[in-house]
Amino acid sequence: MKKTIKTWSTPVTEEEREPVPCALCGGLSFKTSLSCEGFAYVRCTVCSLVQINPQPCRAEVERRYRELFGNDYLSYELENEAAFLELQKLALQDAGFYRLEKTLMESKSTPPCVLDIGCATGALLAFLQERGWQVAGVEISPSAEYAQERLGVPISKQSLEDSRFPDECFDLALASHLLEHLNNPYPLLQEIRRLLRPGAYLMLTTPNIDGLQARLFKDRWRSAIFDHLYLFSVRTLKAMLQKAGFTPEKVYTWGGLAAGTVPLPLKRCADKTAKAFGFGDVMLIKARKKQKLEF
Repeated sequence: MKKTIKTWSTPVTEEEREPVPCALCGGLSFKTSLSCEGFAYVRCTVCSLVQINPQPCRAEVERRYRELFGNDYLSYELENEAAFLELQKLALQDAGFYRLEKTLMESKSTPPCVLDIGCATGALLAFLQERGWQVAGVEISPSAEYAQERLGVPISKQSLEDSRFPDECFDLALASHLLEHLNNPYPLLQEIRRLLRPGAYLMLTTPNIDGLQARLFKDRWRSAIFDHLYLFSVRTLKAMLQKAGFTPEKVYTWGGLAAGTVPLPLKRCADKTAKAFGFGDVMLIKARKKQKLEF
């Protein structure tokens, strides 16, 4: 039986907040989207991006991950890392990762380089390292020390923008369940583009607000949590990727109904249908760096 993973979330607290423009289109007009216990999401009336607004300021958000998580978060990550890793490996398989890996291994004279942004305990990077990749990671939570010791390579404990990796040094970038946590996700995507070699790929995983579970459960959806500042649809995420200089090539979704909400046979049917028709609870977008930025 597969282990059920409970989504980690910090308690809802009073934090300094500030109104912000839409992170996708810059719009200033919003309407209420989801009313959750202690906080709410709004939807941009121009582009439909869903976000918490007013938004906790960046210093408050970073303090959650650097200070408030502490050893409890590391324990949570370690307890669930095997289940997380299996999900990540299945997602990579769906996205054609192993074909891409074979091409890179055969075409390059040195091992290809992969960057995992929000690498947690480093379990995925350890898996890739064993397969012959050169690995690098970014992680601002206390899990960074564990990942660094495990991998034997430095892990940046700053934001990606402050990590100052060289231009065009990676063949692949991965970001799993990261983008929705950031105050302003667009600059991160721009920085990823700078770091990728021409034609290289980004594989980005995040909850899907247009999925079946989000539509059924609304403000009780398991991804509508205090730590998720943004909730993307396929359309809004593709638009942000295109704006940042990527060409989205494929979209994959999975997860029909959460474990325990319906009998297992119905869950299996819902999961299979959601994956086949693209309304899964989680999505992965495989996007390629554009050769030239469009203005």
